[in-house]
Amino acid sequence: MLNLSHYINGQHTQSSQRQHAIYEPATGELRGHVSLASENEVSQAIDVAKEAFKTWSQVTPLNRARVLFKFKALVEQHIDELAQLITQEHGKVLEDAKGELIRGLEVVEFACGIPHLLKGEHTQQVGGGVDAWSVNQPLGVVAGIAPFNFPVMVPMWMFPIAIACGNTFIMKPSEKDPSSVLRMAELLTEAGLPDGVFNVVNGDKEAVDTLLTHADIQAVSFVGSTPIAEYIYSTASAHGKRVQALGGAKNHMLLMPDADLDQAVKALMGAAYGSAGERCMAISVVLAVGDSGDKLIDALLPQINQLKIGNGLTPDMDMGPLVSAQHLQKVRDFVDAGVTEGATLVADGRTLSLKDQQQGYFLGACLFDHVTPEMSIYQQEIFGPVLSIVRVKDYAEALELINKHEFGNGTAIFTQNGEAARHFCHHVEVGMVGVNVPIPVPMAFHSFGGWKRSLFGPLHMHGPDGVRFYTKRKAITARWPKGTSTESAFIMPTMK
Repeated sequence: MLNLSHYINGQHTQSSQRQHAIYEPATGELRGHVSLASENEVSQAIDVAKEAFKTWSQVTPLNRARVLFKFKALVEQHIDELAQLITQEHGKVLEDAKGELIRGLEVVEFACGIPHLLKGEHTQQVGGGVDAWSVNQPLGVVAGIAPFNFPVMVPMWMFPIAIACGNTFIMKPSEKDPSSVLRMAELLTEAGLPDGVFNVVNGDKEAVDTLLTHADIQAVSFVGSTPIAEYIYSTASAHGKRVQALGGAKNHMLLMPDADLDQAVKALMGAAYGSAGERCMAISVVLAVGDSGDKLIDALLPQINQLKIGNGLTPDMDMGPLVSAQHLQKVRDFVDAGVTEGATLVADGRTLSLKDQQQGYFLGACLFDHVTPEMSIYQQEIFGPVLSIVRVKDYAEALELINKHEFGNGTAIFTQNGEAARHFCHHVEVGMVGVNVPIPVPMAFHSFGGWKRSLFGPLHMHGPDGVRFYTKRKAITARWPKGTSTESAFIMPTMK
């Protein structure tokens, strides 16, 4: 039975505070408990990180990168162990968990290039005998608050770049699946990261509020639902912190009549039902143009009926359970609401029965047809294996629907018409766009983030925006005059 606490100053700590139960989603069995940090415990971790910053910020970027190179090698060495921890506590199938790790490692690889990424700009002779240059310096102690659906990848979007830039880090993972982050903390120490540079505090709202309001936290990164993202952004900003808070999504796929239907269906199955739909980039709505709706359903139903659903630790599974009993009920309530509101439930995952796993948090793939924009299953993020088909008469109507939605996280168009795809990319009001790519998650050397109520704050995550977020720029103008100084000048200085 697990008894997890925090990781502070290079070691696991003991805590007698409140605890949260951790369950294995595939079986419903109790795995153990994790301590929930008090305000005092979080403050102690911040004090440790503040002290560690004094020396870590002075380590050369090259030597900081070398620690991350060693960390990357250790994660690769332990990838099976980490993937199993993810699957046991989140529920996603093992291969998907490994994919999450690989996408996280791509950010580590990007952060290993920090000696180049931190380079400033230099201009010689901006004026007579005057040079100007800029430098990028770390902020101090920064914090990250991660969601349950990507317990490794999302933290890796944050801390590798932050510590590579010279900051120290406080990580608050989800209390539903904290084991993998705690294991990564151990691997960072093994890689040679000095004690106190990376710390993990487990907790709930008390821990989060401490991070948002503590005077020594300089910046906060968050990924989760929009109501919480709004709260984190407004609270932390009011306390003078930089914030990047990624919120909810309702990602549309626009299916044009000329699309390769076989390609689109194969892409859609993974995008809608992979990880049981618990992805912020999952496709949850298809806008079927013209008569493509009937063809789409005819092609989807055989694929849905062939889905292999079960314990993610079992080889060759397509879909595992949802993360918790409470979340399972929330998604089932959305399905019930869709039926009540008049949508046609073509595939009803509520009828799924798994003989050996009746206590697990399983829901089969659900498919709705004839969904309209007024329905709650269209308007709200469901975060489960529920796909809605909205029938539209033409491309213009589809584009208008996407642009009207309050979320602007990700979208995709499937077509063989280059002109339509180009118009879509230019005019759609969404932050991440795919053309015949269902989940357009940018690579680590680009930046991830949506528009509208899917992102709060001016900067996206990882890539160039990640470096900008975790550094502050200093501009220096210097002159080394000969002899005595000239007379005082009382006008705006200009360069000659």
